[in-house]
Amino acid sequence: MSRYAAMFDRLAARGEGAFGAFLMLGDPDLDTSLGLLGAVIAAGADMIEVGIPFSDPVADGPVIQAAAQRSLAAGVRTADCFALIAKVRERNPHIPIGILTYANLVVARSRERFFDEAAAAGADSLLIADLPAFEAEPWAEAMRGAGLGPVLIAASNTPADTLVRIARLSQGYTYCVSRAGITGTHAEARFDPALVAALKAAGAPPPVFGFGISTPDHVRAALAAGAAGVICGSAIVDCAAGGGDVAALVRDLKQATGNDSAS
Repeated sequence: MSRYAAMFDRLAARGEGAFGAFLMLGDPDLDTSLGLLGAVIAAGADMIEVGIPFSDPVADGPVIQAAAQRSLAAGVRTADCFALIAKVRERNPHIPIGILTYANLVVARSRERFFDEAAAAGADSLLIADLPAFEAEPWAEAMRGAGLGPVLIAASNTPADTLVRIARLSQGYTYCVSRAGITGTHAEARFDPALVAALKAAGAPPPVFGFGISTPDHVRAALAAGAAGVICGSAIVDCAAGGGDVAALVRDLKQATGNDSAS
């Protein structure tokens, strides 16, 4: 059983949704980044998603763009990110670790080498933010061959036939966006139960909402729409950059995934 499947089964038995925490690897430096990853895991994150810094992260809002720039300015490169993932995996053998990156970084290293090194470091899944679903099949096949679960993005305006394709190609979980546009903390997130229902009908891996998760109410709304979990990125990255209490933020958001969270 994969780490994702084991996690979702464990949480379902407890009546909880999954809480995923995103951090940019190497922001603001490798040692601090390692400490932040340990802090969010200790605070209750069920899964983590990590970014590999890229100079043109077109799907990311200003908070995560700034994090990528800080990491690059510190000299962090892809090999450093894989080494950092390996350290996290060594300390946390059971938590699912997903990578979010962009196609240019994969191609620059060669697709096969990138996938092999990511899997060897201990990553469970890979989401390539600018890879369209209609081009994803050979990439997904190569990921699976390396031992990585392909994660694809679904949205409320994704055509039905594309949702079926996403369901067929994805493993681990399905990344559902709460709105069009880029990532970032905002109050306009909308969690579409019809999207969740369509993915489940197509046999997709568990749907997890991202983009705009920053408050306990967002978490509750996403789970109420039928999602298996949420991923919070910009709010955590912004908190860390401002010297805030990242662990307290994660604890508050994780608490909202429980079946008694509204009480």
